[in-house]
Amino acid sequence: MLVPMRAILDAADKNDYAQGAFNVNAVCQAKAVINVHEMFRSPAILQGADLANGFMGGRTDFANATLEDKKAGAKNIAAAVKKYGTDSRIPIALHLDHGRNMDSCIAAIEGGYTSVMIDGSSLPFDENVELTREVVKYAHERGVTVEGELGVLAGVEDHVFAANSTYTNPLSAIEFFRKTKVDALAISYGTMHGANKGKNAVIRKEIAIAIKECMRHEGMEGYLVSHGSSTVPRYIVDEINALGGEITNAYGIDANQLIEAGHCGINKINVDTDIRLAVTRNMKELFARDAALRNSASVGAIYELLEKNKSAFDPRVFITPIMDTVMYGNVPDEDVARICQCIEDGVKEVVGTLIVKFGSYGKAPKVELATLDEMAERYKKAGI
Repeated sequence: MLVPMRAILDAADKNDYAQGAFNVNAVCQAKAVINVHEMFRSPAILQGADLANGFMGGRTDFANATLEDKKAGAKNIAAAVKKYGTDSRIPIALHLDHGRNMDSCIAAIEGGYTSVMIDGSSLPFDENVELTREVVKYAHERGVTVEGELGVLAGVEDHVFAANSTYTNPLSAIEFFRKTKVDALAISYGTMHGANKGKNAVIRKEIAIAIKECMRHEGMEGYLVSHGSSTVPRYIVDEINALGGEITNAYGIDANQLIEAGHCGINKINVDTDIRLAVTRNMKELFARDAALRNSASVGAIYELLEKNKSAFDPRVFITPIMDTVMYGNVPDEDVARICQCIEDGVKEVVGTLIVKFGSYGKAPKVELATLDEMAERYKKAGI
């Protein structure tokens, strides 16, 4: 069942575990994320980044995606989630990651997302509040959850770039929650976007603790989000490089730190890079095992892109030759089916591992099921 993300985060907050949120860029990835959560009886949060919507709208140079591309892509991602999740026995939320502006958020909501993030973290505080509040008003009228961001994470992910981080001020976070009425807030506390988070990166869980304690003192409800939280498994990086890849300086956040953060006020942990790495390794492995596949009329071009871009690990660089499959889930032949299978297997490997580590397995019954209309009525009664 599709639900507003707030319902899933509320269960995580009340039951002292962290909920992983996993980015998808293809129909088969959405299918895999839902299937592995079903296997572990876990609630599920699938994320489509702003530019992922552009890619799923058919824009292979997704960094230049237009609003129309994003509208089309949002509908495609939502259609996949509805196909595999509407009749599911677990609660599922579809969340926009790093919405750039009001138009991007509206496109996602109209496309079928049950939650959106508006990223105003690069703006001055008052402008961030104003933009976030505008999105909250629009989304809450429709029962849609809203996540904001305060503080700047270093690193690179899609259009999100910052050379240095600025930790979130706990007192500013309280003010932000109060003024915007946002449901969730992504904070900067030592994580980073991208595959190089620095060797021995340490997150400052004290920031999350301080924010949650202040919120309790003020009688406020709200949830905290950890962005840039991929663990960048060393074994996967090593396997990619053993297959001819050239990935260097790849360091993630230690999973034990994230597990601890989940008990210190962090309710949602975003993961993207780990999935990219596992999927890339699986595709390289497939072509290494079956040399004949390199000359396939339907997927041979994927092999050529893998060989041409040895330091890349974002599957969107490689899977452009099968965009009909990416966007709509159509599988024309056995060769494409094999690519889809190795993509799904990579997703399940990463997501399944983190469901267990973060502690969301078996928690699906803990989520209070609510429709968007029901949530909209709650917001209306609460004045938010």
